[in-house]
Amino acid sequence: MPSYLRTSTVIVSLPLALLSLPLQAASYFSQVASTPPLGVSPLHHQLLQLAPSATPEALRLAAQSLSCADPFAERLAVIDYSLPSTEPRMWVFDLHQHRLLFEELVSHGQGSGDKLAEVFSNTPESHQSSIGLFRTMNSYYGRNGYSLRLEGLEPEVNDLAFERAIVIHGADYVSEEFILQTGRLGRSHGCPAVREEVTYPLIDSLKEDQYVFAYYPDEEWLATSQFLRCLGGNDTHVAQR
Repeated sequence: MPSYLRTSTVIVSLPLALLSLPLQAASYFSQVASTPPLGVSPLHHQLLQLAPSATPEALRLAAQSLSCADPFAERLAVIDYSLPSTEPRMWVFDLHQHRLLFEELVSHGQGSGDKLAEVFSNTPESHQSSIGLFRTMNSYYGRNGYSLRLEGLEPEVNDLAFERAIVIHGADYVSEEFILQTGRLGRSHGCPAVREEVTYPLIDSLKEDQYVFAYYPDEEWLATSQFLRCLGGNDTHVAQR
C-alpha cells in the first residue's frame, strides 16, 4: 500500500466534507500523490511512492527510459542488478492502477557474477545478464516451464535477447531456502529467473507489449543509451514495434 494511504496525520487536516465522503477523500489523496516535487518527473514520483525500498536512481532511470520509449505503457518491471541477489531487486508496477504488483528476488546469469552481478553483455553463450530496456513478448511453455520472451530494445546492449533465449521464468534456485544454504541465489544462463511460486501471476502481469528495465551503473551504457538521453516532448521516441 502506498505510504500516503498509511499516513493518518494527514487526515486530520482534511476538510470535514472530505472526511464524510470517502470517495472524494480518496480522490483528494490521489491528487496530492500525483504532484511530484520540483525536478522529479510524474512517473519517477509514482515509482518512488510505490516502491520506497528500491534504489532511487534505478527508478529515476527506469522512468526516463519508459517515458522515452512508451509514455502510455501500462506495466513496468524494474530489475536492479546493483543489489545483491539475496535482496528483493525486482519490482512490477501497474502504472494505470497505481499499484505495486510484485517485489521479488530475481537471479542473474552465471557469467555475470556470484552474489553480486558485475559483468553484463549481449553475447550469445556468455551466460551473462543484459541490462537496459526490454519489451515483453508472448508467454510459452519451454524447458524452464512457463516463460516470457523478451525483446531487447537497445542495440549492442540487449538486442540479441530473443536470439539468446533470455526470458523470465521460474526456478527452484530462486528462494530464501537457497540463500540460507549458499549465501546467494542460484544463477541462470542469463535469464532473470524468479520464484516458482510467482511465475504464473508475474508473467501474466507482464506479457505482451509491457516493459522490463534492468539497471546497473555501467558508465558506457549510461552515457550512450538512446532511451536515457531522450528528453521527452518532441524528442520522445516510441520504440518501433
